[in-house]
Amino acid sequence: MKFIKQTVPALFVKRPNRFQGYVDYEGQTIMVHVPNTGRVKEILIPGTKVILRKEDNPNRKTAFSLIAAYKGEALINIDSQIPNKVVEEALLTGMIPELREYTDIKREKFYGKSRFDFLLEKSDGKKYYLEVKGVTLESDGIASFPDAPTERGTRHVEELISVKKEGHGAGVIFVLQMDHMKGFTPAYEQDPLFSAMLYRAKMEGVDLFAYDCKVTEHSLDLSSSVPVFFREDEKLS
Repeated sequence: MKFIKQTVPALFVKRPNRFQGYVDYEGQTIMVHVPNTGRVKEILIPGTKVILRKEDNPNRKTAFSLIAAYKGEALINIDSQIPNKVVEEALLTGMIPELREYTDIKREKFYGKSRFDFLLEKSDGKKYYLEVKGVTLESDGIASFPDAPTERGTRHVEELISVKKEGHGAGVIFVLQMDHMKGFTPAYEQDPLFSAMLYRAKMEGVDLFAYDCKVTEHSLDLSSSVPVFFREDEKLS
């Protein structure tokens, strides 16, 4: 997915709260919007080169959004709004082999009181509920989610278990917003409850997908499927 809006480099200064950051842009310290509720503290380090998206809404308090940052030589996209768009594009172009038969793709649909990112349907009416999670945390080439406790994420996974038990398809796709990952695992130290729920979901037949991305300063595209593994497995599966 090529970004429509202009992107420019800057240097990260500080992040006083979740949605507000400060960067050095063209020699001036300016406030920017940070479109990510996670901590990303291992990425947003003072002096780090970051990528800003130039916004065109004159009513905004900030002229830029901080959408990516370099971790060493690797560029990691941290925009929490983009994974759903990337997955939608991948679904429409058949890039996820296990879901190609679902040709009717709808965004943000309810099942009972639960709202999921996607409702997919086959021509025979078979339904599949898909939840998307963007991933920015990594260590030694292994990506993990979440980077902070997420009651909402745990609830989503538990609800997908119910969907599966009631006879529908159900899955979670983890969009690793970085290149060249060797695998994905739940972040046990950051959120043991989510990690346990995800393992339970696997045992109940909920599909777990993980894809890394080709990341540039001007685009983000789903790239390759990577294995999902758990401590209980003790091996890639």
